Amino acid sequence: MTNFADLERNWRIEKIEQVLMKGERRRLAGCNARLGVHGKEVSFPLVRITIGGITGYSWSRISREAAETMIGASVSDIFCEEQWIKDRFQSIQFPLLDWLAKVRDIPVYQLLSPRKWESPLSVPCYDTSLYFDDLHLSSDKDAVALLQEEAMEGYNEGFRGFKIKVGRGAMHMDVMAGTQRDIAIVNGIRDAVGPQCNISIDANNGYNLNLTKHVLKETAQSNLLWLEEAFHEDDRLYRNLKEWLAEEKLNVLITDGEGLAAGPIVEWAEQGLIDAIQYDLKDYGIVNWLKLAKRLAKSGVKAAPHNYGGFYGNFASAQVYPAIEGFMFVEWDEAQIPGIDTSGYRIKEGKISVPSSPGFGLHIDDANYENKVRAYGWTV
Repeated sequence: MTNFADLERNWRIEKIEQVLMKGERRRLAGCNARLGVHGKEVSFPLVRITIGGITGYSWSRISREAAETMIGASVSDIFCEEQWIKDRFQSIQFPLLDWLAKVRDIPVYQLLSPRKWESPLSVPCYDTSLYFDDLHLSSDKDAVALLQEEAMEGYNEGFRGFKIKVGRGAMHMDVMAGTQRDIAIVNGIRDAVGPQCNISIDANNGYNLNLTKHVLKETAQSNLLWLEEAFHEDDRLYRNLKEWLAEEKLNVLITDGEGLAAGPIVEWAEQGLIDAIQYDLKDYGIVNWLKLAKRLAKSGVKAAPHNYGGFYGNFASAQVYPAIEGFMFVEWDEAQIPGIDTSGYRIKEGKISVPSSPGFGLHIDDANYENKVRAYGWTV
């Protein structure tokens, strides 16, 4: 992997700070198949670590009590060649990688995948913001028009890939009326964004096998890229669906793994029942993803790490993209948080331009962060 001979052996963790950072999406996000309105506000715990007088910032859910046990740990305690970061410190792996990349004066993508990259690095992404924002509308025609408008908002921002939430009949609407609206919206968005864009759908486990087949047949004209979380992972149902897709000559990929995924999901993917695994990037972690990607690559299974609602995952996904073989697209949940400058990242023609500045490429207002920590965060 890498060696750490360049690090001062007497460098130790001097300080760990955390505060909840808050901001907003560009518009309110509605329901999905199993949850209510997601809202406009976003928040995430931003941790700053100080080692050898150098700071690293990133997402981490570490508790104050756990952080206290890490103070004084040396770089030799933390880092290892086998998996970058030892198990004890996995909970702060994101700020540690930011710190390490800054020490070496390189971006995280260069740290994780040390080869010559064109600058700026460009990676594919999709807009993940198309939720059930239409439930107040009685007319399918009006619902389609609203979601078309939202899709074109993303298109005009540079996106050329879109994930559409479906499964309105699971909880929020009558089963058939909701399913019919799903179909109308998917086909309507395809009409709006044109044939060159990637379109995927995500049912959040709101379908059953027969509803899934019905929707895929009725949206065949829209040439879907993938179907995500049609129903809770079930190898029998996925085998049936895969056979049906082949009979119907529909080239729709099956993706799954977000949230409470079934234990054998990777094995099922290796058997050809699932085309891409979607463990959440932040919760599963970069270190685990790097290991998993090597395994998935052996059987040709793709990677499509989940990222929604965490803000930092947008940028971390873009940085880790080159290091994960088979990584298809970065899931982008557009939002802004005061005190965090994201201007190094640009989206154009469906790709993210990734900055070559050290670390994760975000600029944190130190004074703003320190004020927030004093007001309602913690320091050890």
